[in-house]
Amino acid sequence: MSERLSPSGIPIPGVVRPDDVQLSYARDLADPGHFPFTRGVQPTMYRGRLWTMRQYAGFGTARSTNERFRMLLEAGQTGLSVAFDLPTQMGIDSDAPRAQGEVGRVGVAIDTVDDMHVLLDGIPLDKVSSSMTINATASTLLAMYIVVAEERGIPRASLSGTVQNDILKEYIARGTYIYPPDPSLALTADMFRFCATDVPQWNPISISGYHIREAGATAVQEVAFTFADAIAYVQQAVDTGLAVDAFAPRLSFFFAAHSDLFEEVAKFRAARRLWARLMRDRFGAADASCKLRFHTQTGGVTLTAQQPLNNVVRVTVQALAATLGGTQSLHTNGYDEALALPTAEAATLALRTQQIVGYESGVAQTADPLAGSWYVEQLTDAIETRALALLEKVDALGGAAAAIRAGFFQEEIARSAYEYQLRVEAGETVVVGVNRFGDGQDPPVIPAPDFSALETGQVAQLKMVKAKRDPQALHAALQAIADIAPEYLPAHVGARTPLMPRIIDAVRLRASVGEIADTLERVWGRYQPTV
Repeated sequence: MSERLSPSGIPIPGVVRPDDVQLSYARDLADPGHFPFTRGVQPTMYRGRLWTMRQYAGFGTARSTNERFRMLLEAGQTGLSVAFDLPTQMGIDSDAPRAQGEVGRVGVAIDTVDDMHVLLDGIPLDKVSSSMTINATASTLLAMYIVVAEERGIPRASLSGTVQNDILKEYIARGTYIYPPDPSLALTADMFRFCATDVPQWNPISISGYHIREAGATAVQEVAFTFADAIAYVQQAVDTGLAVDAFAPRLSFFFAAHSDLFEEVAKFRAARRLWARLMRDRFGAADASCKLRFHTQTGGVTLTAQQPLNNVVRVTVQALAATLGGTQSLHTNGYDEALALPTAEAATLALRTQQIVGYESGVAQTADPLAGSWYVEQLTDAIETRALALLEKVDALGGAAAAIRAGFFQEEIARSAYEYQLRVEAGETVVVGVNRFGDGQDPPVIPAPDFSALETGQVAQLKMVKAKRDPQALHAALQAIADIAPEYLPAHVGARTPLMPRIIDAVRLRASVGEIADTLERVWGRYQPTV
């Protein structure tokens, strides 16, 4: 019989026996809520409170996205998750020539804080947790969120949520970067400091393995490369004078959940254990800083345009993997996302999937219900061991930033993606409805919005906002940002003047995302990847 391998290439024996797993409960497992947190970060896990059901949404205008948010909240969603369009992610205003044809296509267009007001209209910001998937322009979007709350009379200290702010993985897997890595990392550290003092319930970063996995990484690579980035962020913050325990308890992570149920559950368990040990061994962190708190999204790359209703089953299996693995927050994909932005029907069904898993499946009754399975424990050990070996390779290259410059992450992920595609084309990896059990029918067609009309309206709205501003005050606010920006370049020595308060000042005066990004780019430059 040929050897069976997990999707990460881990050998799978036909039967796993007790002697195949060497575990010390006190050292490797321990009760939930106790180091090394293999079994969960909270003592009661879901018996205390279910995971946050946070559906990702964002398309077209702020008004249409707000309507989707309200619909999902009324359907029982417990947290917001905002998708921004490509120009917003890249620091380009909707009226810029480079934005033509992209406004509102893959997320909501946000140009100024007035758009953010519309996006969050009627949302109780002191009661609903919000997550924003934004990276290069994360500081500006967080500033806008804070100004919206301020102008509604809501104190910063009562705001809760997460801004992704994970710029390193943009160089590795996604591409929505603007500035070079060094000032980008320095800005990230500034946001760590700002959130620790001004927005204590806010997670200043969501270190993302999800996009690394979407680019073709294996589960092992997802864990290793995410933690390589995380170590770089922690080191950057410590090097600027922040005590690790002042910010590390608010670090959050973002992982994918794919369809190999047992490997995915083992991945989450191994990740918790490995992160706890890394934080204690490398940074001397206290237990509160060693807890791996993470959001999970089901695997967008696993969805198929062929037989799209099959995706309902895929998403259900993936949601089970995430919850059996102990996630703190979950997004379940709509079954039609391989065809278009999810319809209201698909988004509601995706939320209902979470609710059925949470309230009907029994996964929430006890913490880490698959613990003690010889197979799951063996996989957990194997993933931890292999991820640590990859981390050591990154260390040998000089850390995450150096590994990015060397192309190490990119080459490893590209190789894994290529090998996976070869297995699919050879029929060794089965994708139901694609390379086996197909029905010969074309995928259904979902009507697309009129993006040209949407773009025209967004540009007109932006021009109205710009016409009402105080030009002198705005110029002074942007100049204040430009004056401080050189302190975030590698040549600077000594303490840096905080940037976040100056960005908030500019946002308050209705500075646009593009104007703030351009101000920083003139000082920091634009990152050009080497081939």
